[in-house]
This record gives sequence, structure tokens and C-alpha cells, in this order.
Amino acid sequence: MSVIGHFRQLTRAQRHCFIAAFLGWTMDSLDFFILIFCVPAIAGEFHSKPSEVLGAVFLTQAFRPAGALVFGMLADRWGRRPVLMANILSFSVIELACAFAPSLGALLVLRGLFGLAMGGEWGVGAALAFETLPREGRGVFSGILQEGYAAGSILASGAFALLFHSIGWRGLFLVGAAPALLVFYVQARVEESPVWVEAKSKRTSGAGGVAQPSTLARQVVEFLPTFLFLILLMTAFMSFSHGTQDVYPTFLTVQAKLSASTVGLIGILYGLGSIAGGIVFGALSERWGRKRAIVSATLLSIPVIPLYAYGHSALTLGIGAVLMQFMVQGAWGVVPAYLTELSPAPVRATAPGLAYQLGGLITSWNGKAQALAAEKWGSYPAVLSITVIVVALALAGLAALGREAKGREMRVG
Repeated sequence: MSVIGHFRQLTRAQRHCFIAAFLGWTMDSLDFFILIFCVPAIAGEFHSKPSEVLGAVFLTQAFRPAGALVFGMLADRWGRRPVLMANILSFSVIELACAFAPSLGALLVLRGLFGLAMGGEWGVGAALAFETLPREGRGVFSGILQEGYAAGSILASGAFALLFHSIGWRGLFLVGAAPALLVFYVQARVEESPVWVEAKSKRTSGAGGVAQPSTLARQVVEFLPTFLFLILLMTAFMSFSHGTQDVYPTFLTVQAKLSASTVGLIGILYGLGSIAGGIVFGALSERWGRKRAIVSATLLSIPVIPLYAYGHSALTLGIGAVLMQFMVQGAWGVVPAYLTELSPAPVRATAPGLAYQLGGLITSWNGKAQALAAEKWGSYPAVLSITVIVVALALAGLAALGREAKGREMRVG
């Protein structure tokens, strides 16, 4: 069935739920990438090096697991919908505060707090979506949902290309506060997860089928090896995405000597490539299985390195960036469905998001380390190339060792 065909089968409530989850992740990504594109400008204003500003990315990623744990537990206890609204409002307000940061130190503190809010959104949104959507076409929905991240990078790229020269980096952070408006849509249109509502009803009525403490403890213990595997897998995934994205605009600006408008345009183009990759490999995972789709997309990134890192013009670098992110986000497009399918219902808003963000914590040094290495060796292309080769091979190997769970039912217990 086509992508459009899967969407036509959704009820109105399911469509609103999916749109809210997609836009929540898109707006979260927008706010994250605004800083990525503004690294050279922020470094200039605060008289620091790009590597020092990229410490903000480290702090964002370092605090994301705490956000995943806190917001995930709240969502498992009080419901996906209200916690998603609190999440969106939180990261929007913090983004607004970043526009008024008086120093690099203050900005770093705010980006740590932003990480706390950002860390909760993905797991809560994914749980709400996949507990509401039908099992058929889950891979397609997963691919589109994850590419909210790419859509956010496109919006950030466009804002940078069109607005940076007129409003500067502080003005862009003001633009980044706009996602707060999404809360009104969630309030008006989105219904609570039917799986969570059913579980709450059984807890309230004392009906059978609800896991007792001993049963829940046994489920958690049985899930622990899978959870540890998911942390390793997400560590590799995070290294794959952040290792190909975080310093790339800085490379294009500092070493390739491209203008802000050209860098922004390339960002838009590779964002579109990301979305296409997520949809294509998400759909392929419905036929091939989650593991095979991840491994295929990952390994296909390696032949793209010459264009992506060593292109001699804006055109060749742009083509390379589009192809690279098609593969990177193609692999990533399978992640929301895969992690959700592998997680038991009682911790479905907590476990996937926590594994996701713990992987981010482990690799939170990535952007700063890449920038430091490039500054020391004077070669961003070498750093980017080594990163892709090492991480792609590691991720493909881990994915091949994982358990397949395509099509698993989202039950209460």
C-alpha cells in the first residue's frame, strides 16, 4: 500500500494524533538546529571558538536522558497528551530565553535546560502516536514521524538563509519560540492514547489484566537485556546523525568558505533528502523487516563520503550532503517503530525515549570533539570521513545482532 493509502485509512483522531507527534518533534528539532547554524556567529559575539560554542550541544545532549526519564514517567502515570503539551511549552520558553543570553556561560546553562525539555518529547510523542495508529503501515508512519527532525532542520536552514542577515542569531532564537502555539492544537484536536486510557480504566476499576507489582517487576527484569542493547544501538545511531550533521554547517562556513545563504540552502536540500530517506526506508522496513532496512541504509552511506566531505564546489558538496542524509535518516526512519515495538506497555513512554537519550548522552561529546580535532588538524573533511566509516560499520553490526519485532501488537499488558 502507498504512503497516501496508509494515511487514508486513518481515522480523524488518528490523523490529529500523528500530526501533533510529528509537529512536536519538528519544532523541537527547529529549536535545536537554530543553534547549530548560528555557531560561528555566536562564537564571534562572545569572542570564543566554535568548539566552545558547540559545548552547548554537549550540554543539550547530556541533559536529554533526564528529560526522557522525568517526562516519560509522568506520561506513563498521567497520560501522554498533557505531558506532551507541557514538553512543547517548556522547550519553547527556554528557546525564547536563549535570545537574551548575556554571555556564553548563560547560553550554555540555558541549552542544558533545553536538553531537559527536548529529551522528553520524542518518547512521549512516539508512545502517543504508535499506541493510537494501526499496526499496518507502522514502518511508513515511523519513517515520516522521525523525519520531523529533518523537517525541523529544513525550517532552521530556511530561517538562517532568509533571516540571519536581518535579525541575527538572537532574532532566530525569538523565531524558535513559535512552537509554543502548537500547544493549542494539541489541546483542541488530540485525544489521549487509547492504550493508556484502557490501562487507567482497569487500574481504576480493579479489573483483571493489569500487571501486579511482582508481574511488573518481572517484566522489567526480562526487558533489561533488551534495554541495554537499545542503549548501545542508540549510541551508534546518535553518533551517525550528530557525527554527520553537527559540525557540517561550520565546515561549510569556515573551511569551504560558503556564504550563509548557500549554507542555508544546502541545509534545506539535505533536510529534504533526509525526509525522503526516512519515508523510503521506513516503507521498506514493512517488507524487509526493521533490521535489514537499518543495515542497508547505514552501509550505503560509506560510498557517499567523497562527495559529502571532499566536494570541490557548493554543487558537489550539496549533492553529497543530500545523499548522506538520505542514508543516515533512512536508517533513523525505522527507529520510532523499532524501539516502540521492543518496549512493554507499562514503560512504553519511558523506555524508548530513555534509551534514545542515553545514547545521546554517551555521544554528547561528539560535536565538540569533531570541532577540536578539525581545529587541531586543519581538516574537517578527514574528521567527517573517519566518523562516517567507523560509526556506519559499528551501527550495521549492532543492528544485525538485534531482535526483529515488526508488527508487534501494542497491548496494555
